[in-house]
Amino acid sequence: MKQITSQDVSELKTFIESHDFFFVAGHKEPDGDCIASCLAVASMLDYFSKPYQLLSAGPFKRNEIIKWKDRFSDTMIFQDSQERAKTGLIIVDCGELFRLGEIDGDLKGLDLFIIDHHKTSVPVEGVKSYINPLAPACSYLIQIFYEKIIGNVPKNIAEILFFGICTDTGFFRFLAEDSAPVFEAVSRLVSYGANPKITYNQINNGKPYSTRKLLGVLLQKAERYLEGRLVITYETMEETKKYGLEGRDSDALYQLMLSAKDVEAVVFLRQDTPLTCTGGFRSQDKIDVSVVAAKFGGGGHKNASGMSCNGKVETLIPQIVKEFARIM
Repeated sequence: MKQITSQDVSELKTFIESHDFFFVAGHKEPDGDCIASCLAVASMLDYFSKPYQLLSAGPFKRNEIIKWKDRFSDTMIFQDSQERAKTGLIIVDCGELFRLGEIDGDLKGLDLFIIDHHKTSVPVEGVKSYINPLAPACSYLIQIFYEKIIGNVPKNIAEILFFGICTDTGFFRFLAEDSAPVFEAVSRLVSYGANPKITYNQINNGKPYSTRKLLGVLLQKAERYLEGRLVITYETMEETKKYGLEGRDSDALYQLMLSAKDVEAVVFLRQDTPLTCTGGFRSQDKIDVSVVAAKFGGGGHKNASGMSCNGKVETLIPQIVKEFARIM
């Protein structure tokens, strides 16, 4: 796995030291890794006594991250031109401005630093960044930066970083064979005070009862394609209204479907508005779902990606099947 070099560390430290104010942002529809990464970067800025604002377009759909919702805003504080000139924008768990979603304010033109681990993120010339597609979570990268720039991680931030790494790795189920450095890093987080048992319960327990009912509906509607190797299910606007948006548990859906014999990839679509959809893609080791997600304006990892695009479920499904047929 590519390691963070002293030059990488110096670039981030210099970026922090050379600005008077910061906006810290992650992708829309944040997950645990995104939120944890933002909060850990904020802790680094606290260490350097740098003021900041945490930005997120939301929505905060996942039950395990709702407790941090009030720390984020979807509206930038006002700055005049002189203040903007001294402001830095740090984007984590995301490589493109458009994936931040609808933030009320102008993020363009700010001095930018990107920290990401998604395969579909590509370094942009002139933009400061550290992008490592081999890293299992952005929180892992933030931990290494924190330790190399500041030192030992305080207990409350260690708990947050451990949480972020666990959410993106499926509590380490998705790690590759060369993951010794990751286990060494999380071992340090445990030594700082992170508790694996509490974190597991935080991620997996306390789901609203309605999500169990919705899971049954989605399983009932799941259909197999491409000789049973691809499974697709979907959620209508009426079902969203009935079961709500909070406490989603699509991870349980993916896990159940991927455990079925011969299933290599799973797609979950949701009709958000009459003309727009979001979707999640998961796969076993050999299928690169980011290739398909990119065709619909999305991206992510080889085995876990997402997308948001114009369209209706009934027309998107055959298009998605066609794209999967190219790679399966």
